Amino acid sequence: MNFNLMGLFLAGCTLAQAGDWRQFRGPFGNGFSDETSVPVALDGDKSIAWKINLPGEGVSSPIIVGDRVFVTCSGGLKQQRLYVLCFSTKDGSILWERQFWATGRTMCHDKTSVAAPTPASDGKQVVAMFSSSDIVCLELDGNLLWFRGLGRDYPNASNSLGMTSSLLIAGGVVIAQVENDSESFTAGLDLKTGVNQWKLERPKHANWTSPVVLKVGDQEFVSLQSAKGVTTIDPVTGKAIWEYTDGASPTPSSALNNGVLYVPSHGLTALQPGAPGEAPRQLWRSSQLRPGTASPTIVGGKVFILNDGGVLTCGEISSGNRLWQLRLQGPFSATPVAAGKYLYCVNEKGLVQVVDVSKPEGEIVSQFDFAEKILSTPSIAGGAIYFRSDTRLWKIGKS
Repeated sequence: MNFNLMGLFLAGCTLAQAGDWRQFRGPFGNGFSDETSVPVALDGDKSIAWKINLPGEGVSSPIIVGDRVFVTCSGGLKQQRLYVLCFSTKDGSILWERQFWATGRTMCHDKTSVAAPTPASDGKQVVAMFSSSDIVCLELDGNLLWFRGLGRDYPNASNSLGMTSSLLIAGGVVIAQVENDSESFTAGLDLKTGVNQWKLERPKHANWTSPVVLKVGDQEFVSLQSAKGVTTIDPVTGKAIWEYTDGASPTPSSALNNGVLYVPSHGLTALQPGAPGEAPRQLWRSSQLRPGTASPTIVGGKVFILNDGGVLTCGEISSGNRLWQLRLQGPFSATPVAAGKYLYCVNEKGLVQVVDVSKPEGEIVSQFDFAEKILSTPSIAGGAIYFRSDTRLWKIGKS
């Protein structure tokens, strides 16, 4: 393969995924959707197509495959009861619910949940992971394919704050980052069986970032971020393709756009992948673009950084130059998502602020208050945007 074609990298999606949102931060892995009919003027309850109650708490994002939306929850006194739920996108009616018992540790910080990692789908199966290091694979109709309690095989793989890394499917392999201060690793699990195809020892450091899938031609690669930097691997073999070793944040994840990986490292660092075995080329680095908990979001030729306090910073994607800043009502944990020229930012108190990023200094054009704690990143599909709190799931858009 000619790795000079790295500039042709796209996010891990196919044309068949165009209307879906099958993983954390969507089909392009950067929070952007090419949907054109997502509501902008959020007009009170008139904007809500439907809302449903959830049986447990969670900070994972919903994923959407066709006319189904999938959500994970955890319940019980110690959050030992694990839920995977499937709802109709049309009216919010429940299609099926599956419950499991956690086999691993369920301790986590009060701010997060055992249902923190976002599920992933290849359009045929759904895989869901929990902070207890339990992974379940189900058909879209809810039939169980396999269940894997990684905590039984690797009993020290946990941290006291909770695990939040989301799953990714690439090359028919489920990528599970189980990185922590003790028994730290990333595993590639066969999508059909859940059996290890490979297992990589990873830096012993608590890590809450999620993998990013890259695609060149018909081959997919996966970038793993940690406090040590970024390692890009072949998902089928786990073999390293290239490494960036200048450190990175263990909280917000990298974002991909037009073959360039934007890594939360020393602020934000733009990396152009190179040939196998070679370090990627650093295009620019900006200390003014420093993410908080939220990961970078990319819209057109701009990258958007939201810090925990509520300052939204717009940077030029080609140079890293800061273009403008806008104060929003915070605090924030959820990553903003974008449709067209609009950025949807939901703070921890449930206030959604819609920003028109095409304006010279950015402009808040609409607001909607769910009046509930929301730490989950929204999802966009089918001309609608989905939000979830600890107790409810909402669809904003046409019913």
